[in-house]
Amino acid sequence: MFGRRKKKGAAEDAAGEAEQVVDSVDTEADEEEAGRERVRLEPEPRPDGPWDSTEVREPGEGRVDLGGLLVPGVDGMELRVEVAGDAIVAATVVLRDSAIQLQGFAAPKREGIWGEVREEIAGGITQQGGIVDEVEGPLGWELRAQVPVQLPDGTGGFQVVRFVGVDGPRWFLRGVISGQAAVQPQAAGLLEQIFRDTVVVRGEGPMAPRDPIVLKLPNDAQMVPEGVQQEEGSRFSGGMGQLQRGPEITEVR
Repeated sequence: MFGRRKKKGAAEDAAGEAEQVVDSVDTEADEEEAGRERVRLEPEPRPDGPWDSTEVREPGEGRVDLGGLLVPGVDGMELRVEVAGDAIVAATVVLRDSAIQLQGFAAPKREGIWGEVREEIAGGITQQGGIVDEVEGPLGWELRAQVPVQLPDGTGGFQVVRFVGVDGPRWFLRGVISGQAAVQPQAAGLLEQIFRDTVVVRGEGPMAPRDPIVLKLPNDAQMVPEGVQQEEGSRFSGGMGQLQRGPEITEVR
């Protein structure tokens, strides 16, 4: 049976429901604010790098000068530059069967963006049907992802990739580790050290947050289109060699 509530009881119930709604809204607002605080934390100390250009006495020593990034050189590595439009925006270090792509971005003066970027990358990969785990690795918080790709035979598959990142003063450095170093993180020590020893040259000019830090070719470098066989001894080894132009990429926002 249906009965009629007394006005007093109905009023009390309505007041109680209103309080619950307010409490729920306040809780959601608090959680949202806490999430923003977690994402937009000030950059953490970087006692082991990567370095800002003001933190290294001789940043060019032992590193390849790409303008916005100074990348450590190690024997046997191949260095590729990657473009978006007409600008060079990333460098990829290939070492045997592994690689790390390095890309610098402008960032707010007092806010780190790596937490926010991680969430965006994870969301994008998940929407594509990939799998993402957020873990704390040797370089701090990172994403270990299985990204959907098309295999050479036309079938679908997955590529294992590690996304690492570090916030610096007004910049953010992202690394994407692929190949054997992504499948077996214990084999990634040298690539991780290259990431730590990279020097970021942000410059003093105004840049919008997330704008890519544009790179340049070294003065003595030569461009070798992808797929062209290089001459013997052309791999970078401590400062001598050629740069390959890798596949074009688009800016990640």
